[in-house]
Amino acid sequence: MLNVLAKLFLAFNGNVKKSQVAAGFAWGILLGLIPAGNFFFIVLLLVSFFFRHNHSSKIFALAIVKLLSPLIVYPIHSLGWDILHIAALTPFFTKLYNMPFVPFTNFNNTLVMGGLAAGIALWIPFFFIFFGLITLYRNHVSEKIRNSKLLKQIARFPLLSFIDKALKR
Repeated sequence: MLNVLAKLFLAFNGNVKKSQVAAGFAWGILLGLIPAGNFFFIVLLLVSFFFRHNHSSKIFALAIVKLLSPLIVYPIHSLGWDILHIAALTPFFTKLYNMPFVPFTNFNNTLVMGGLAAGIALWIPFFFIFFGLITLYRNHVSEKIRNSKLLKQIARFPLLSFIDKALKR
């Protein structure tokens, strides 16, 4: 995990495009809302590798969302329940369930459907939020952190020297 954090600091302070870091965070949130080990999780994880984004920001956001999942499981469950009980979609879901292989996706699980719907709906807003936060960080915060006394004290420790190296790049 230290390697992921070091790469994330390098992405924040380096030449990595802001859009790629922001897209990594958005992918991480999408993947974090879907239960791990599910078919949709595995497919979206594999699909995400075909797009240009920062993988360390994806892993960091995924870990944060998974840590916060006990707090968001009930809203995700409610959203999935509401989507699966839309009367107009019942024939569509029945047809999907009767197709070969589709029931293995667990699309009829409230957490899977709610997480997938919430992740897709939140992808674009979180992309723009993180894009703005990264811009704010690079323009205003990074210079203050780079010149802080605390960071200079931390840089003396060999284990945490990667932070100093990341901020100097």
